[in-house]
Amino acid sequence: MANNGILVLGGTGKTGRRLVSTLRARGAEVRAASRSGEVRFDWDDRSTWAPAFTGVRAAYVVDLQDKPGQWDAETQIRALAEQAVAQGVERLVLLQARVHGLVGGKDLKAGEGAVRESGAEWTILRPNWFFQNFDEGVLFDAVLAGELRLPAGQGREPFVDAGDVAEVAAAALLEDGHQGQIHELSGPASLSLAEAAALLSEASGREIRYVPVDHQEYVDELVSYEVPADYALFVADLVAQIRDNHNTATTPTVERILGRPPRDFADFAKSAAADGVWQD
Repeated sequence: MANNGILVLGGTGKTGRRLVSTLRARGAEVRAASRSGEVRFDWDDRSTWAPAFTGVRAAYVVDLQDKPGQWDAETQIRALAEQAVAQGVERLVLLQARVHGLVGGKDLKAGEGAVRESGAEWTILRPNWFFQNFDEGVLFDAVLAGELRLPAGQGREPFVDAGDVAEVAAAALLEDGHQGQIHELSGPASLSLAEAAALLSEASGREIRYVPVDHQEYVDELVSYEVPADYALFVADLVAQIRDNHNTATTPTVERILGRPPRDFADFAKSAAADGVWQD
């Protein structure tokens, strides 16, 4: 079988499903893989790896470092990259996080070295927090409740649209000129959580407030909702990246690659509200 396909791991996730649609719109042969997707792939079941890579020329790799419990990202991604290259995969595009230091004790850039050393052409994507955390992710319930209680202080974050990340990923998978590059991806402006809450309120017609809370208080609050303690710490540490202004600077990468400005947060909020995602 000729290796012409593109495998998208996490094919039902925030970036993955958008990437699948983008690639198919560009005429690519795509295999959307996940534990419950059209192609079965499970990081914890290596018997699913080889079948997923059959006939694949390039792959989009998303790991599972944000799941509760320990997960050895570097070892897993290295083993996956070796499997992929052995089956003829020529190009790997890895989604990692734009973070500094450990998050919940985990190194969210741990898999980068494994991909760079795989022998395949490689590109690494490091996005900021997604807009979509507010309408389909970890902050969705807080938006519905009207109160974003987060340990983000007065920090600022250039939130980025998952659709923009998917389009950059598609370019890296289909086009030349991205090999050996790390693309740091941000939106067009850095916002405080108070500013983001105000834009969400304006778009949705709901009152949504940002309430800064202490780091440990936030961890304890999540645990009280039966969130596993290690995952609660992970989320708190991730939010603390905003508090500490680690990634507050915007980057020109989305516009340079896509030839247009990155999507604006206010536009996202209006679109999500029009779709009724925050209606009771």
